[in-house]
Amino acid sequence: MRKTILLFILLLSSIGFCQYNNIIASQMSTKFIQADTYIGNDAVGFEYFTKNNTLFKFNGNAKFQYKNIYMGKISRVDLQNPLRILLFYENFNTIIALDSQLNEIEKINFNENNPNLIVAAMGIAARNKYWIFDQTTQQLNLYDLKKKSLQPIGVPLNSSIKNYASTYNLFFWVDQENKFYLCDIFGKISEIATLPDYDAIYLTDESVLAYQKDEKLYFYDLQRKVSITIENVQKTFLSYTYKNQNLAIFTTEGITNYKINLP
Repeated sequence: MRKTILLFILLLSSIGFCQYNNIIASQMSTKFIQADTYIGNDAVGFEYFTKNNTLFKFNGNAKFQYKNIYMGKISRVDLQNPLRILLFYENFNTIIALDSQLNEIEKINFNENNPNLIVAAMGIAARNKYWIFDQTTQQLNLYDLKKKSLQPIGVPLNSSIKNYASTYNLFFWVDQENKFYLCDIFGKISEIATLPDYDAIYLTDESVLAYQKDEKLYFYDLQRKVSITIENVQKTFLSYTYKNQNLAIFTTEGITNYKINLP
């Protein structure tokens, strides 16, 4: 009887391990684009990419573009609000907001407004505010668009930010020791996990993160603290995005979309 129970436990463990051994991605579609960087898609289905420091937005026959010849390279694009798209020009310490047709509606030059501030990370937040991380003080802030004022939240970080992402209510990042944190809009900072070593990572607010290591893609399950290999995808690519079980891989030939069925 004891041997039977032990065998049953081992069988369950084996099944559980196999469920997280690998994931087979299902290819859904392929689209050709000529781009330098693929940004991703917004909540209403438009896709975005950059080429020659120009931001492009397209969906079927609709296509818009924005270029600022004075700002140069676009460092970051925030697509959370399709009616207020944020462009970050790190070399000029400047954030530019665009409307749904990529017309410029606002420009914040922190060299003029806050000369001691060096923006290293930014994103749109709730309550008409922006997330702003100051590299000089290692402090996360909320910038109030109406008051044009900066409010520190939480405590200064002990290590600089290596990768980051944000939602309206959360700012999350990986530090130089691969520790993954999040901070809510009230300033509460939580350490979530220590991540495996990676070459590139795509952060989301979901329970799994997608990362690349040695030309392979993996998911990291934040609850179980395990890595899961993603199979049936291109081995060589320029970048990728992941959200809501949809994986998009960008290569020199275009964008290939996959559906991911998590166990």
